[in-house]
Order: sequence, then C-alpha cells, then structure tokens
Amino acid sequence: MPQQSAGDESAVAQQAQADLRWLRQAIELSRRCPPSQTAFSVGAVLVSDAQEVISTGYSRELDPKDHAEEVALAKAGDDPRLARATLYSSLEPCLSRASRPRSCAELIVAAGVGRVVIAWLEPPLLASGGGAARLRSAGVTVAEIPWLADLARSVNAHLLPDHGG
Repeated sequence: MPQQSAGDESAVAQQAQADLRWLRQAIELSRRCPPSQTAFSVGAVLVSDAQEVISTGYSRELDPKDHAEEVALAKAGDDPRLARATLYSSLEPCLSRASRPRSCAELIVAAGVGRVVIAWLEPPLLASGGGAARLRSAGVTVAEIPWLADLARSVNAHLLPDHGG
C-alpha cells in the first residue's frame, strides 16, 4: 500500500475542513426555507475547486416546488467550473419527485458536477431516497459527513416521527 506524503495528508485535511465549512453553510441556508409539512428544508452550496461559491439555493426559495440543489444548479447555469465543483447539500439529493419531471440527482449528473457532500441520507418519510446511489452509479463522488446529520435533521424535526431524528 503506498504511503501518503505530508503534502497529501495536508491536502486531505484541508479538504476535510473545507467540506465541514461548506456543509455547515448549506445547513444554515436550510433554515431560510419557508416552513412545510410536506417537504424537507434543505440548503445547497455549489463550490468551485478554487473554493469559491458558484451559487447557493434552498428549498422553496423561488417557488414552492423548488428543491435546494435545483435552485443552486439553475443559478449556476452553464458555469464552466461545474465539472470540478462540489455540491454541498444538507440532505441527500432526491432520486424521484412528484412536483417536477427531473430529480435533483438527475440534474446534478446532467450538469456534470463531479462531487457531492451530504449531511444525511433522505429518510423514507416523503420519498424513497436513493439519490446518493444514483449519483455514484453515474460516476459522481458522494461523501457523507454523518457527524453533521443531527444539525441538518434539527431543521426538519417537525417532520420526523421522534421529533429529533
């Protein structure tokens, strides 16, 4: 097994810190969502490989049917940085939805985003989940940071059966 150099370890540590920072920002964005009894409150931040925000979005930001990832991708348009970007989402991107023809997982793949970082997997309350698996099958790297899951779930506690996740 090859050993990592100090430079590699430093880069990994820097990426881990960046992931925490941007995912916390996505969770904070989820707090802006208009309340809903039928949809999760989710925040998303699209970040370039140079650690610059390309765009942000949150559920129901522009329309009651909006999903956070969908809004962030729409704002980004055809930005050439998307192929090297990371999408941070407080919840696993949806695999299916009733309100629009394309799921967030499909939109992410179509946009060419190569990496997605999430705080928690979608519980089977409102939809079946599975977006992370779909992204992985399309070649997108998906990382879950479960130690931020409680923070992300807290925004949606009113929807969860045990009121706390």
